[in-house]
Amino acid sequence: MSKLKAKQIQSVRGMHDILPEEQKYWHYIQKKIESLLEYYGFERISTPVLESVELFNRSAGETSDIISKEIYTLKTKGGDMLALRPEGTAPAVRAYLENGMNVRPHPVKLYYIDPMFRHNEPQAGRYRQFYQLGLETIGDGSEAVDAEMIFIAYKLLDSLGLDGYDVHINSIGDQNCRPAYIKALKDYFRTRGKKLCVNCRNRLKDNVLRVLDCKEEGCKEAIKEAPQMMDFLDDACRLHFKHVLEFLDEAKVPYILDPYLVRGLDYYTRTVFELMPNENAGAQSTLIAGGRYDRLIEQLGGVKTPAAGWAMGIERIILAMKEKNVHVPEIGPKPKVFLVQLGEAPKRKALPLFESFRKAGIEAKSSLGRDSIKSQLRIAHRLGVRFALIFGQKEALEGTIILREMDTGVQETILLEKIVDEVKKRLKEKQE
Repeated sequence: MSKLKAKQIQSVRGMHDILPEEQKYWHYIQKKIESLLEYYGFERISTPVLESVELFNRSAGETSDIISKEIYTLKTKGGDMLALRPEGTAPAVRAYLENGMNVRPHPVKLYYIDPMFRHNEPQAGRYRQFYQLGLETIGDGSEAVDAEMIFIAYKLLDSLGLDGYDVHINSIGDQNCRPAYIKALKDYFRTRGKKLCVNCRNRLKDNVLRVLDCKEEGCKEAIKEAPQMMDFLDDACRLHFKHVLEFLDEAKVPYILDPYLVRGLDYYTRTVFELMPNENAGAQSTLIAGGRYDRLIEQLGGVKTPAAGWAMGIERIILAMKEKNVHVPEIGPKPKVFLVQLGEAPKRKALPLFESFRKAGIEAKSSLGRDSIKSQLRIAHRLGVRFALIFGQKEALEGTIILREMDTGVQETILLEKIVDEVKKRLKEKQE
């Protein structure tokens, strides 16, 4: 009787592998991120994947979608309730407080590129484990910071070849002026509750602002004539927002006033924004979103400290780059040499020879598992190398190697001990 074939184990739903051919996108994006953010004075921070559930209850809000529907939680053997990190702002603030970063010169400017986890419905560009770039500027409440964060977001997309995105922006006020707006919203929806989806009917009780964030068509229709926060801003919030827009005008960042933009987390105050595609973008998804959160640090046990930040999903960025056919270079320098090995003795001698080329700063490639000279030369041609080095049994015994010019097919036998210097000399001659 034949043995039953073992069942193949698949990846967990909503999780994904990043294959070698995809790595060039990640490498390219990370280089662009590091270059831009470090120029603007941001320093990288990494926080643990696991945090206390209480951290996110107190920051995002227990009625937010993240907490009520999407968060991954686990109970340890010791009885602690932990969560896989669903977003990066609260952990960054927790690290700021716990590590005494409040004594550093302010503002403290941080960024992170880390995996996040949310139990939502997987779809194109959206996974249950996804990578996120986040920026946080802590300790400066000025309008200039809001504008700088938006400007950097806009310039980052531009540097990645993603034009055609507009900044949608709004002010949701603060604890002084927002209560009157919330009351006006509740009064407005009191006679329109039946038009809302089930989730939004619940939101009317828990947090009416989140109704404005709903993407259901019926809710979007009901929202069209809802009161706007701009009409309820007090003088301080109105002036703050006016100055943010003036900074953006001066920096020539295109923006659209979006009176119903609120974002989905409880900690936002005043400025909120999203970078959304216009008709020229060739894409559908919001790529960057964020805003000001002046009360979060106080909510997590610190003294009242202003802050602002935004986040960007890396997978969505890659999808947008592919949709727009953005050219992304291959990782690493282009190889100059391909080593063709024929037989066991040459293969055994190959590693020391490769190390010699590496020390000389010359990129070399080979295909150890192939024995056919034709198949190896085809690979060398596909890689576009200048030289193929043919190393067979005869050459291994004689201490020589054949140097072949790929463009002309001209071959020459060289002593093995001199081949690195000879290749280096010929590469230099071509550059000159």
